[in-house]
Amino acid sequence: MATDSSAPIHFYRRNEPYGEFSNFYLAHIQLDGFTWPTTEHYFQAQKFLLDDYHYKCVLQLATPREAFFYVRTYKSAVRSDWSRVKDDVMLKACMAKFEQHPKLKTLLLSTGDRVLVEHTTNDSYWGDGGDGTGRNQLGITLME
Repeated sequence: MATDSSAPIHFYRRNEPYGEFSNFYLAHIQLDGFTWPTTEHYFQAQKFLLDDYHYKCVLQLATPREAFFYVRTYKSAVRSDWSRVKDDVMLKACMAKFEQHPKLKTLLLSTGDRVLVEHTTNDSYWGDGGDGTGRNQLGITLME
Protein backbone atom coordinates (compact mmCIF):
# COMPACT_ATOMS: atom_id res chain seq x y z
CA MET A 1 0.00 0.00 0.00
CA ALA A 2 1.32 3.45 -0.93
CA THR A 3 2.28 5.85 1.81
CA ASP A 4 1.13 9.46 1.74
CA SER A 5 4.55 10.56 0.50
CA SER A 6 4.46 8.17 -2.46
CA ALA A 7 0.76 8.16 -3.33
CA PRO A 8 -0.25 9.86 -6.57
CA ILE A 9 -1.54 13.41 -6.27
CA HIS A 10 -4.96 13.77 -7.86
CA PHE A 11 -6.12 17.22 -8.90
CA TYR A 12 -8.92 18.67 -10.98
CA ARG A 13 -11.01 21.44 -9.44
CA ARG A 14 -9.15 24.67 -8.83
CA ASN A 15 -10.68 25.13 -5.34
CA GLU A 16 -9.57 21.70 -4.08
CA PRO A 17 -6.13 20.49 -2.93
CA TYR A 18 -3.57 20.95 -5.69
CA GLY A 19 -6.16 22.79 -7.75
CA GLU A 20 -3.36 25.17 -8.66
CA PHE A 21 -2.27 22.54 -11.18
CA SER A 22 -5.52 22.93 -13.12
CA ASN A 23 -5.50 25.00 -16.30
CA PHE A 24 -8.62 26.70 -14.93
CA TYR A 25 -6.70 28.04 -11.92
CA LEU A 26 -6.68 31.83 -11.99
CA ALA A 27 -3.01 32.61 -12.56
CA HIS A 28 -2.30 34.97 -15.44
CA ILE A 29 0.62 34.29 -17.74
CA GLN A 30 2.48 36.52 -20.15
CA LEU A 31 3.21 34.79 -23.43
CA ASP A 32 3.54 35.80 -27.06
CA GLY A 33 3.00 39.49 -26.32
CA PHE A 34 -0.25 39.11 -24.37
CA THR A 35 -1.33 38.63 -20.76
CA TRP A 36 -3.60 35.58 -20.55
CA PRO A 37 -5.99 35.19 -17.58
CA THR A 38 -5.24 31.45 -17.32
CA THR A 39 -3.26 28.75 -19.07
CA GLU A 40 -6.59 27.49 -20.41
CA HIS A 41 -7.14 30.79 -22.23
CA TYR A 42 -3.69 30.58 -23.80
CA PHE A 43 -4.05 26.93 -24.74
CA GLN A 44 -7.47 27.36 -26.35
CA ALA A 45 -6.42 30.50 -28.24
CA GLN A 46 -3.50 28.65 -29.83
CA LYS A 47 -6.04 26.53 -31.68
CA PHE A 48 -6.75 29.72 -33.66
CA LEU A 49 -3.16 30.91 -34.11
CA LEU A 50 -3.73 31.73 -37.77
CA ASP A 51 -7.14 33.33 -37.14
CA ASP A 52 -6.58 36.69 -35.45
CA TYR A 53 -10.28 37.30 -34.77
CA HIS A 54 -10.93 34.07 -32.84
CA TYR A 55 -7.50 34.23 -31.19
CA LYS A 56 -8.23 37.63 -29.68
CA CYS A 57 -11.80 36.66 -28.79
CA VAL A 58 -10.48 33.87 -26.56
CA LEU A 59 -8.08 36.32 -24.92
CA GLN A 60 -11.03 38.53 -23.93
CA LEU A 61 -13.29 35.84 -22.47
CA ALA A 62 -14.07 36.21 -18.78
CA THR A 63 -13.51 32.64 -17.61
CA PRO A 64 -11.47 29.59 -18.60
CA ARG A 65 -14.72 27.68 -18.98
CA GLU A 66 -15.88 30.19 -21.60
CA ALA A 67 -12.56 29.77 -23.43
CA PHE A 68 -13.02 26.00 -23.43
CA PHE A 69 -16.55 26.17 -24.82
CA TYR A 70 -15.73 28.91 -27.34
CA VAL A 71 -13.52 26.48 -29.22
CA ARG A 72 -16.31 23.94 -29.40
CA THR A 73 -18.53 26.56 -31.02
CA TYR A 74 -15.92 27.41 -33.66
CA LYS A 75 -14.40 23.94 -34.09
CA SER A 76 -14.22 24.34 -37.88
CA ALA A 77 -11.73 27.22 -37.47
CA VAL A 78 -9.21 25.20 -35.44
CA ARG A 79 -5.80 24.96 -37.09
CA SER A 80 -5.20 21.78 -39.06
CA ASP A 81 -1.99 20.81 -37.24
CA TRP A 82 -3.49 21.05 -33.75
CA SER A 83 -3.20 17.38 -32.84
CA ARG A 84 0.51 17.50 -33.70
CA VAL A 85 1.36 20.65 -31.70
CA LYS A 86 -1.00 20.57 -28.72
CA ASP A 87 1.40 18.86 -26.32
CA ASP A 88 4.10 21.44 -27.02
CA VAL A 89 1.59 24.27 -26.57
CA MET A 90 0.53 22.86 -23.20
CA LEU A 91 4.14 22.50 -22.08
CA LYS A 92 4.86 26.12 -23.05
CA ALA A 93 1.80 27.35 -21.11
CA CYS A 94 2.64 25.29 -18.03
CA MET A 95 6.27 26.38 -18.05
CA ALA A 96 5.16 30.02 -18.16
CA LYS A 97 2.66 29.55 -15.33
CA PHE A 98 5.11 27.95 -12.94
CA GLU A 99 8.06 30.19 -13.86
CA GLN A 100 5.99 33.37 -13.53
CA HIS A 101 4.36 32.40 -10.21
CA PRO A 102 7.03 31.42 -7.66
CA LYS A 103 4.52 30.13 -5.08
CA LEU A 104 3.02 27.80 -7.66
CA LYS A 105 6.49 26.67 -8.70
CA THR A 106 7.32 25.89 -5.07
CA LEU A 107 4.12 23.87 -4.74
CA LEU A 108 4.86 21.93 -7.91
CA LEU A 109 8.44 21.20 -6.87
CA SER A 110 7.24 20.12 -3.41
CA THR A 111 5.51 17.14 -5.02
CA GLY A 112 8.93 15.58 -5.62
CA ASP A 113 8.71 12.30 -7.49
CA ARG A 114 5.01 11.74 -6.80
CA VAL A 115 2.85 11.02 -9.81
CA LEU A 116 0.52 13.91 -10.71
CA VAL A 117 -2.88 12.90 -12.06
CA GLU A 118 -5.58 15.11 -13.52
CA HIS A 119 -8.42 12.99 -12.16
CA THR A 120 -11.59 13.50 -14.19
CA THR A 121 -14.15 11.55 -16.15
CA ASN A 122 -14.36 14.54 -18.53
CA ASP A 123 -11.07 13.94 -20.32
CA SER A 124 -9.16 10.80 -21.20
CA TYR A 125 -6.34 12.59 -23.02
CA TRP A 126 -5.28 15.37 -20.63
CA GLY A 127 -6.80 13.53 -17.66
CA ASP A 128 -7.03 9.97 -16.41
CA GLY A 129 -10.58 9.39 -17.65
CA GLY A 130 -11.72 9.05 -14.04
CA ASP A 131 -10.78 5.38 -13.87
CA GLY A 132 -7.06 5.55 -14.57
CA THR A 133 -7.29 4.39 -18.17
CA GLY A 134 -6.77 7.86 -19.64
CA ARG A 135 -3.45 9.20 -20.90
CA ASN A 136 -3.11 11.87 -18.14
CA GLN A 137 -1.08 14.09 -20.46
CA LEU A 138 -1.48 17.17 -18.23
CA GLY A 139 -0.07 15.26 -15.28
CA ILE A 140 2.80 14.02 -17.45
CA THR A 141 3.46 17.56 -18.66
CA LEU A 142 3.57 18.92 -15.11
CA MET A 143 6.04 16.23 -14.08
CA GLU A 144 8.49 17.18 -16.88
